[in-house]
Formats: sequence, structure tokens, C-alpha cells
Amino acid sequence: MSLTHLNARGEAHMVDVADKPESRREASASGRIQMHPDTLALLAEGGLPKGDVLATARIAGIQAAKRTHELIPLCHALALSKVAIDFTLDEAASCVEVRATCRLNGRTGVEMEALTAVSVACLTLYDMCKAVDKEMEIGAIHLDTKSGGKSGDYRREGAAAAAEPVVRAVDGPIVTGEGQAGQVALGSRCDIAAPCVRVKCLAELRERLGVGDVSIPLGDLERTDVAGLKAALKTLDPRFSRLDEGRVLCAVNQVMASDSTPLTDDDEVAFFPPVTGG
Repeated sequence: MSLTHLNARGEAHMVDVADKPESRREASASGRIQMHPDTLALLAEGGLPKGDVLATARIAGIQAAKRTHELIPLCHALALSKVAIDFTLDEAASCVEVRATCRLNGRTGVEMEALTAVSVACLTLYDMCKAVDKEMEIGAIHLDTKSGGKSGDYRREGAAAAAEPVVRAVDGPIVTGEGQAGQVALGSRCDIAAPCVRVKCLAELRERLGVGDVSIPLGDLERTDVAGLKAALKTLDPRFSRLDEGRVLCAVNQVMASDSTPLTDDDEVAFFPPVTGG
């Protein structure tokens, strides 16, 4: 096997991909950043001085994937059709797991884009948390899967399979979307014929609970206010008990709210950690 980035004289050069057929190409990579348990708790609660840590790291990872050709000399500039960055807060291991997936229809693969996205997302997590923890350690960055192209598909031994859409049957709300093991599987808004309240968990809270969006029928609420909604959510899944922990804020139809704020049909209720500047 020869290295395609070396010419016949052993000199580095950019591979000419003009004659390659276009195909759908996708790659996923992952890594982690280890930190003190107290730092992970602050990240999850939104208590770090620079604000929304995961949102910032996600944007940084996406930008890095799009600009990989500016960082890695022999990479091509690619028109990526998808860059997804996902985080898992692992309390037992005291770390944040980072996973990036890149996709395009093109003539060259996106492995370097996925690896660069993970690396820069981890570096951004370090930057956002370094004020309280300078002993964090980044590692285990590797390619998990790739598909498309002449070389065919690849899956790293032991790599987790990509999450498939799942449906979880519960009494009352319909819960759908993409999930991972150990997470409540929630995704796009659900269709409920009865009057309902739409709930969103944002920023670190979304990562902490493993919950994005869910709809709750108004009939499931003992009280039609935010406190009644929280009680119904905790009945749906015990993880929602974390809504009462720390400094979780609430907004109803994008207006700040409290437990006593009344709810009506088709209200949108967002729960989120505080965001600070600096």
C-alpha cells in the first residue's frame, strides 16, 4: 500500500480527485475531555464563568470541520452537507464525550473533517472550563466509522453503532426521535390531538437530561401551571427531577416564568441553565 499524499519522488502533494466519481461520504469521530467532578457539575448546571459551554463548543467544532483545509495542508476545501456535534456528560468517568459526524456528496472523504471537529470542540471545552480546572486532559480522539469512496466502509472495532430512530411508548405523551443508550429518546415535536404543552430543554440541561423536546397533554397536569408541568414531567421520567436542582430557569412563550405561571393549550415552555457573559 502506498501513501497517496507522496508523489513518485517522495514529495508531499495534494491528490488530484477531479476524475473520481462523486458519492455520498460520511465519517464519524470521537474523543473525550477528562475533568474534575466539580467542574463537570458546574458545566452541567451552567455555572461556569464563560456561559453556555456546550453551545460554544458545538459551534467551534462545526466551524473547524468547515475550515479543515486551512489547518491540514493537503486537505481539500469541501462543501460539507452536514456537520453534527454531540456531547455526553459521563458522571461516572468524570468526562465529556464528544462525537462529530460529517457528510457530503463529493470526490473525497471527510475523515479529517470529523477528527478536526472533535479536536477543536475538545479544545473549546478546555478553554471554557480552564478558569476552574487547568488539569483537564484531552484524549482518545479517533475515527469511529467512514463510508463511501473507493476504499469502502470502515468501522473501528468496538465503535458504537449510530443511533437509530426509536419510539418509546408511555402513557400520555408520544415520545419520538433519536436516542442513545441510557437516554430518554426525544426529538422533533410530537403530534398530539388533545390540547398540550410543548417542552424544550436547552443548552447543558439538554445534554444533562438526554432530552430535547417533548409534548405533554394538558389533561396530564394536576395544575395548569409550570409547577404542575414539572410534576407531570417527573412522572414521565425521574430524570426530570433535575429541573428542581441548581439554577434552572424557565420561560413560557419566550417570556421568563415561575412555578406559578399559568399554562394553556399550545404554550411552549423552555427550561435552561443561566447564561452569563465574560
